[in-house]
Amino acid sequence: MSIERLAVVIPVHGPLDPVLPLLEDLLGADVPAPDRPARVLLVDDASPEPLSAAALPAGAEVLRRERNGGFGAAVNTGLSALAQSEGTGGSPDLALVLNSDLRVPTGFIRDLLAHAAPWMPAVVGVRSADEDGRSGYAARFFPTIGHQVVEWLVPLASQRERDLLHRAVGHDLAAERGHGMIPVDWVSGAVLLLPIAEVRRLGGFDEGYFMYTEEVDLQLRLRREGIPSLLDADLQVIHAGGGSSGGEARRRQWLVGARMRYARKHGNVHLLRAGMTAATGANLVWNTGRRLAGRDVDPLAVAREELDLIHRAGRELPR
Repeated sequence: MSIERLAVVIPVHGPLDPVLPLLEDLLGADVPAPDRPARVLLVDDASPEPLSAAALPAGAEVLRRERNGGFGAAVNTGLSALAQSEGTGGSPDLALVLNSDLRVPTGFIRDLLAHAAPWMPAVVGVRSADEDGRSGYAARFFPTIGHQVVEWLVPLASQRERDLLHRAVGHDLAAERGHGMIPVDWVSGAVLLLPIAEVRRLGGFDEGYFMYTEEVDLQLRLRREGIPSLLDADLQVIHAGGGSSGGEARRRQWLVGARMRYARKHGNVHLLRAGMTAATGANLVWNTGRRLAGRDVDPLAVAREELDLIHRAGRELPR
């Protein structure tokens, strides 16, 4: 696959400054021509202060949305713009969707395209780690009610670095510790190499998700059409994370609402709510014990907050 047939799409909601290091990795003066993508498109998802095209490095462009629709809507806007591209080169075949708070190594795109070529059309992701080297567990199994109930249990929070708990929340540890191109259920949306025509044929990302789980939904739908997801376990990016979270309370609302939507579409939302409600009961008992031990926690207030999320999230997702 030729890098001339690739475009990079970067959804952004917020100021430009945090995105500049990634743009330097993609388009900086030290990046050789064979590693420079044909297009780098920032999709400004109705940032409070519109991104200025004049402030972008040469080779980058910006497309503004007038309404903040979330990650999937922003990527769909970018893919639609790419599909309508005019010029002698035509529209690109592949889109590399990158979170705005990433850093990518030299030669990353060239290596990714070379590794992915024999598998196309496919969705391809890579390893991710934070700035301290902790893994983001980019390869995962399709979510089950069990995964989500275990993740909701506060008593298990201190044990989540154990292999047993990683598996219990759906992390694919075989892929995490493997090498080469590894077929997986789904890969994290921080880095997604997407075949544009196939994604658009399925309607793109479901814009009913505002943040979280939209990439899982898309990859499940693509899998049903015979298009696999793979982890390129030989490549890694640095992911600062949290750049678009908007605070922990809002992040939890987005996350739980997204999971409920996924369960309505692909599982059983009533069983998910029942399982998470039972987990909240366990959390209440645990937090009561912590309170009796002198910890600064209000068990009833925490339980009420959790139940409110479980039974209301997804009906009115906050923007």
